[in-house]
Parts: sequence; C-alpha cells; structure tokens
Amino acid sequence: MEVHAADQYLVAPGEAGLLEVHEALEGTGLYPPFPPVELPGGVGGLLLRGGFAQTFFFPAEVLGVAFRTPGGLQVEAGGVVVKNVQGYDLVRLFVGSFGLLGTPLKAVLRLRPGRASLFLRRPFPGKFPELSPRPRFLFALEEEDGWWLYGFHFGHEREVARFREAFGGEEAGPLDLRGRFPRGMGVGEGPLKDLRFAWKDGGEAPRPGEAFLRVAQALS
Repeated sequence: MEVHAADQYLVAPGEAGLLEVHEALEGTGLYPPFPPVELPGGVGGLLLRGGFAQTFFFPAEVLGVAFRTPGGLQVEAGGVVVKNVQGYDLVRLFVGSFGLLGTPLKAVLRLRPGRASLFLRRPFPGKFPELSPRPRFLFALEEEDGWWLYGFHFGHEREVARFREAFGGEEAGPLDLRGRFPRGMGVGEGPLKDLRFAWKDGGEAPRPGEAFLRVAQALS
C-alpha cells in the first residue's frame, strides 16, 4: 500500500482490507472514500459494489484501477488502450460492475482532508433522515437489539461538532461485518442498508446496463 499524503491519494492492492487502509492513514489527517467498516472482498469488493454508505458520487473518488478481464487480459485503466473500448471511461464503468468486467487488482483512491472525524450510531426508525450537515457516510445495520443508524463524518472541527449535534446518539467504533456475509455481499433484503441498496448474504447483482454489456463483450 502506498500513501501519497502530499498529493492526497493512495494506491492499494485489491485484497487490502478497508480497516487496513484506515489504519495506514492514521495521523495523516486524510480519509478514504469509505467508512471504518470491514466488508467482504476488501478494497476490490468495495469497487465491484460501487462503494458503501457514501452520500456522494463514489466513482469520482477512484482515480485509477488495474483489473484482470474475464478473458485474462490485465488492464490498467487510463494507461492501456484496449481494442474496441476506446471512448469509454473504464474506471467509472468498472466501479459498480459487480465483477462483470473482471477482477480488481489495484486501486488508486482519492483522499480527502479532515481535521476531525466522528462515527456515531442511534436507533434506526426505518427511513433515512435528512441531516444537516449531511454525513459523508450513512447506513443502517440490523443487530441483536434491533436496527441502528450509523453515520460517519469528517472535516473541520466545527462541522463535525454540528454533525454530532444533529445526529445525536452515541459514539461507535470500527465494525467488521464480514461474518454477516459468509457468501459475499449482494443486493437484496438483508441486515444492511445504505442509500443505494439493501444488502444480503449472497444476493444478486443489479441488472447491468447496455454500456456494461458492450464493454464486457469487448473484454471477454
């Protein structure tokens, strides 16, 4: 793993854990585009699912990706010109492709600065609330005592303090949810929800668009 703090980006292998990335950034004042939550597949799995819990456009935070196509070709998006796919932004197509375009090997992720951060949780009423300031990450998790809403935010100290006041609840620590998804994370009603999908053990991938299918065919 390579942390380029001055240029605010990080290079991580696809198999790197999400909490491993957070640990590598401790003390830098920089944050990756995902909350301190371990999920199946690490960084690579996160890319395939299109992120997790973000309240912003996640693909813009992925500056580059290297992957192996279903046909065995190794592609570094933005560097290698691949026949029949010119004109496509392979990075943005790959993010959220659920494995249709191949297996992630490496990712270049944008890092964002923050002078403070806070991870909170409170009981989840069944609907995601409108909050101001809006946390960078928001998700709901079913636990033994019911559903909980989690929010993670970073930024200027005053903004993080306003988030604490708006969200309420109690402080939370890093989570490891891999045990909840022994067959991997897929779309479907399950113990985890964010603003895009509900997530279940196993589950399915969303139906791909025509652009995905054309590029997948070209790469196969």
